[in-house]
Amino acid sequence: MADVRTEARSWIQENWSPDLTLGAWWEALAMAGWAFPHWPKGYGGRGLERDDTRVVNEELAAAKAVAPPGGLGQMMGGPVTIDFGTDDQKDAWLRALADGREGWCQLFSEPGAGSDLASAQTKAVRDGDVWVVNGQKVWTSGAVTATRGMLVARTNPDAPKHRGLTYFIIDMDQPGVEIRPLKQMNGGASFNEVFFSDAIVGHDRILGGVDTGWQVAVATLAYERQGLGSRGAPGGVMAGSPGEKAGHLDRPIRELIAAAQKERNAAERGAAARGPNAIRRLAEEMGRSDDPTIRQRIVDLHIRTEVMRYTALRARAAAQQGRQPGPEVSIAKLASSELGRRARDLSLEILGAYGTLMGDDSPGEGMFQQMGLSVHASSIAGGTDEIQRNIIGERVLGLPKEPQVDRDVPFKELQVGTRR
Repeated sequence: MADVRTEARSWIQENWSPDLTLGAWWEALAMAGWAFPHWPKGYGGRGLERDDTRVVNEELAAAKAVAPPGGLGQMMGGPVTIDFGTDDQKDAWLRALADGREGWCQLFSEPGAGSDLASAQTKAVRDGDVWVVNGQKVWTSGAVTATRGMLVARTNPDAPKHRGLTYFIIDMDQPGVEIRPLKQMNGGASFNEVFFSDAIVGHDRILGGVDTGWQVAVATLAYERQGLGSRGAPGGVMAGSPGEKAGHLDRPIRELIAAAQKERNAAERGAAARGPNAIRRLAEEMGRSDDPTIRQRIVDLHIRTEVMRYTALRARAAAQQGRQPGPEVSIAKLASSELGRRARDLSLEILGAYGTLMGDDSPGEGMFQQMGLSVHASSIAGGTDEIQRNIIGERVLGLPKEPQVDRDVPFKELQVGTRR
């Protein structure tokens, strides 16, 4: 590990410069194998242990260098391609993810198949060397700028619902794909609806085999929970988004860092609003710091924050040891969403009538209200709280699985909601 640190530090000192374009820097990282060191050699990695990746990230952060590309493709698409992909698929996708030329989105949830992903109704029908896709997905982050999408589609309605799904990597920039942003109550529009109308995806774009997409989807969700629950982020400064459609690759890094700082300040304020220190200061500002009930709830929030931090460290340690994400990431994910709800309820109670205000006239300049409008997503993204409890109950506590009377019933015989 010491050799890895020394080599990475020396390379960063020789190659890092904020005068580079983002694309040039990410390409240099990938060529040297420092983008994702635990990925295979030649694909932006060096075949190192995950713990070595942590060391490299520390060196990037120490040098204030821009981090490797971050996104759903890098967090989930790359790992599942390594786990399930053919050599040709690895050649086609991994390097483009590692050097940031591509950004991917996740096409899983549907209006009638959210928590019960196995009930997905989007269909893919084979036509020679391609599959024709029709259906709808929802809550798709980053679809507008995504190069490709990780798509779960129904390919065999005669099979039970878990055994008739196939996992595709589909091109997003084609006539049969329509993307509609969804306006959220916090004012943002980070999610999208995606409609497929005779969209085409090649047979060679299947990960894991026809009708065996469920296990690939489960692995993808585990990597997602690992990223969300461990709060892990690539080392270095976050600046710019991957994918040519995002328009960042040819821009100077100095320019992107300045723009990212504004976004980062807003994000940090949102994260800080969930923390006990920010809520303690709010209580002091509002004259509620002597209220014994408020004090007790702030202490409870602090304890839960520390418990979640240690749980996240367990999840991160599993990743650094090279193990696939396990039940600990569900525990961390569940703890995170529960903490958010408690922070929301406590901060808004302290604010009282001021909780109806936003902007400079509100205590905290509206960051607690913004957090209150946004925190609901944490109990849905990456798998709902109910799904996490099922995983914990079955895989950690050894409880019996929930009854599934439709496990062996052909999907076409199930009474599922009709898509409009």
